[in-house]
Amino acid sequence: MTSNVSKLDTLRKKGVTIPVPESVHISDDVDLDRISGQGVVIYPGCRIYGKNTLISDGVILGAEGPATVENCQLGPGVQLRGGFFKSSVFLENSSAGSGSQVREGTILEEQASIAHTVGLKQTILFPFVTLGSLINFCDCFMAGGTSRKDHSEVGSSYIHFNFTPNQDKATPSLMGDVPNGVMLDRPPIFLGGQGGLVGPCRIAFGTTIAAGSIYRKDELRPGRLLMENKGRGGSVPYVLGFYRVVKRTFINNINYIGHLYALRQWYYHVRPLFVSPRFSQPLLDALFFNVNTAITERIARLEAFCDKLPASADIYRESMDDNSNSKLLSQKNEIYQYRQNVKEVLQKCMDDNGEESSRDRFLEAVHSKSGQTGKDYIKTIQSVEPELKSQGTSWLQGIVDRTNADVLALLPSLQ
Repeated sequence: MTSNVSKLDTLRKKGVTIPVPESVHISDDVDLDRISGQGVVIYPGCRIYGKNTLISDGVILGAEGPATVENCQLGPGVQLRGGFFKSSVFLENSSAGSGSQVREGTILEEQASIAHTVGLKQTILFPFVTLGSLINFCDCFMAGGTSRKDHSEVGSSYIHFNFTPNQDKATPSLMGDVPNGVMLDRPPIFLGGQGGLVGPCRIAFGTTIAAGSIYRKDELRPGRLLMENKGRGGSVPYVLGFYRVVKRTFINNINYIGHLYALRQWYYHVRPLFVSPRFSQPLLDALFFNVNTAITERIARLEAFCDKLPASADIYRESMDDNSNSKLLSQKNEIYQYRQNVKEVLQKCMDDNGEESSRDRFLEAVHSKSGQTGKDYIKTIQSVEPELKSQGTSWLQGIVDRTNADVLALLPSLQ
């Protein structure tokens, strides 16, 4: 067993800057060969754990407070200024402020950032997306914007409500989407501070939600300003375990999974074209692992939701005199009856590679452009001609659409 002092000495000899080595702990399972010596700084109070941890050139840990990193993969120039980070991927020049808690299944793509005291889990932020301070933003996806000066943003003191009174997490929300978001040319989304979004929601590109709003609906029309006025107070009967709406919840979950499938194909076909010193193979492997983790999580959460529907149906029957023609009851019964069939269809759809001709035309364009930009991911994607981008979007959207269609074909009451 190598001593902590010996490990720190090895890193310092590689070129890692460790101002107060006696305050830094590195566990025995950390592979020192996966920690770069080029421009890496580890400030006092940091702890590094896990055999899968990867620290690339120019990473800075703990600049604002102690940072714990466990089995995370950090691309070049990443700054984790303080907090707890576990089983997450941070791509080039992404960053997190002090007090962050970033947990399993999270991906911050290039130049995405979160300020101080932000909680993330099962969260995917596309390039440039920026989160302010004092935010809880678990179980969601966000894209939009074209640069660090034109980016989607979440205002401070925002929350994505991801746990229901019925104790389920079938609540993932899409802000933007994968097929268009990957092209890095969509209008940004703005979620105003001191507000919240009640999942599962779908929000279109170009949407602004006014500060102080708690929003509960889908908005698929782009370029809208959404405001939610304070509702009147009241007291109404409520029975725990009863779902008043199941169609929207189920469909939004299937749609979210379809977008994860599209992202999985993007990581499988497009991202490998950019493997280089600034985007290493271990980072690519971590992206693929985390998107698969996200898919597993969402299917499990959907399954748990489905398992609660018989009890909800019983509550409905007890409270209604005539429920023989109830659409809500039919939806609950049908979703529960075909839940295993839904799971089987979802497993099949996960391997959908998309329509080959559109995909291959887009990939050829990306490959050509990547050679001209030195495999710079952002510059390459932004330089692809609009008509070829539309081919790429069509390829990915087809995966989403087929997933939705194949699942809903099992459930006539939801159509």
